[in-house]
Amino acid sequence: MTDQQPSTEAQEQIARHRERIDEIDCQLVKLLNDRATESLAIRGLKPHVHWGLYDPKREEEIFANLGRCNEGPLYAENLREIYESILHVMKELSDR
Repeated sequence: MTDQQPSTEAQEQIARHRERIDEIDCQLVKLLNDRATESLAIRGLKPHVHWGLYDPKREEEIFANLGRCNEGPLYAENLREIYESILHVMKELSDR
């Protein structure tokens, strides 16, 4: 085999990894929707206890929990950036 010939074995491995990534992406979508459902339930309850919608202390608790759960290879900063985006979207959700 020369450097210019594609490796069939490598192509098959790439295809398997991509298939697994697609499966994981579907799981992530389901989990994000589950999270959104819980977030909306909390939003509906907050007025009953006179809590504001934004809770910076809770966000820091979330980030701390992510740090405890993280086994890598993502760094804590990576997870924080991802979750900042998730939390931003969750705040903008409206009841459907």
